[in-house]
Amino acid sequence: MRDYLLTLCVTAAVTYLLTGPVRKFAIATGAMPEIRARDVHREPTPRLGGIAMFFGLCAGLLVADHLQNLNSVFELSNEPRALLSGAALIWIIGVLDDKFEIDALIKLGGQMIAAGVMVVQGLTILWIPVPGVGTVSLTSWQGTLLTVALVVISINAVNFVDGLDGLAAGMVCLAAAAFFLYAYRIWFSYGIEAAAPATLFTAILMGMCLGFLPHNMHPARIFMGDSGSMLIGLVLSAAAISVTGQVDPDALKIFFEGSTRQATHAALPVFIPLLLPLTIIAIPVADLVLAIVRRTWNGQSPFAADRGHLHHRLLQIGHSHSRAVLIMYFWSALIAFGVVGYSVNSASMWIVMVIVALSTLGLVLLLLPRFTPRAPRWAEAFVPPRYRRRKKVAQPLSPRANGTSGPDALDADETPVTGEVSEEPAPLPVGVNGATAMGARSRISDHRKAVSRR
Repeated sequence: MRDYLLTLCVTAAVTYLLTGPVRKFAIATGAMPEIRARDVHREPTPRLGGIAMFFGLCAGLLVADHLQNLNSVFELSNEPRALLSGAALIWIIGVLDDKFEIDALIKLGGQMIAAGVMVVQGLTILWIPVPGVGTVSLTSWQGTLLTVALVVISINAVNFVDGLDGLAAGMVCLAAAAFFLYAYRIWFSYGIEAAAPATLFTAILMGMCLGFLPHNMHPARIFMGDSGSMLIGLVLSAAAISVTGQVDPDALKIFFEGSTRQATHAALPVFIPLLLPLTIIAIPVADLVLAIVRRTWNGQSPFAADRGHLHHRLLQIGHSHSRAVLIMYFWSALIAFGVVGYSVNSASMWIVMVIVALSTLGLVLLLLPRFTPRAPRWAEAFVPPRYRRRKKVAQPLSPRANGTSGPDALDADETPVTGEVSEEPAPLPVGVNGATAMGARSRISDHRKAVSRR
């Protein structure tokens, strides 16, 4: 575990330290596209954050290669080299897209080629467990097609969800943490060395995301761009493919008694992340599927950009930017860690009860914009300003209320000020928070000019 933690820390440190210079490089090269209609941010922000993440990946692999307990991963398996080859190819395509906006079909072709490069070097799916049937071995072309499909889906799912500051990096980091626990359990508890590459990949992926997040949290100073989102999507899919393709199913079945079919049923909770690795990134995949259905239903291309993603809808119903990101974090962590927890012990009822309780809490969080709770007076210092009660401000009495007259008195059509204390909050200008964050900027300066002319 210490070697994995060291690799994670080195990857995070390299990514964090390089992100600042990469930001300056992106500004100098003009990698700051104009704000599009679907964007949420208000000012042009540099991209190319994937450059720092890729060098973090290289640093993590280099350090792991020189560690005694992890060196066997490079000696006994060609998967780290396959990952680095595919990552380099997809990273180059992403950098070109961040700078020159290449066509979507060209990017799709590049993603398939990157997946093919990994398949050629041995990183492929060899078998899948099927309930009621047992372990099904795949032919060469079946494994290749399934591997390419998984890589392409994972890359585009992460790319589609990269719409808010810190959203993609945080969600992938949570998914990688859950998958790390699962792969480490297979490697350490069962003694299966074939799970070591997947454990290493997820540790490095967590380091890449953690090192980039401080620069990408709202308000973001730099975006990862397609060079980063496609890269972390490929690394996450490579970890799932590594476990599914290299772990011997017989090594897991020896812990169960009975026939092959009974052993498969008994081991099904352990096989869940292997059979359905997309459950680890269920939220991005759901967003991807909904986007494709929505666009094709409206007669648009599946690659046409819009503002109908899940994070856009959270803003539309009234959530602030930070709250929308945290809600997406919550659901990603619940699904990822819930699946891993169920795979460890499906007979324990308390795991199901905890998942149900947390799901209920998530639904309550989604309804928060429907009402605005007010914290008690003693807790106002510990909550955001929007949950604090408005202070009572006594307004001065009008001249007429004081019995005065003359030029300083109010006109007949003006509303007198009675000096009453009002608890009603003042209306917020458009663009301050919540659903209004997507609207136009408020024209406070124009309003003041209009008042001065009266």
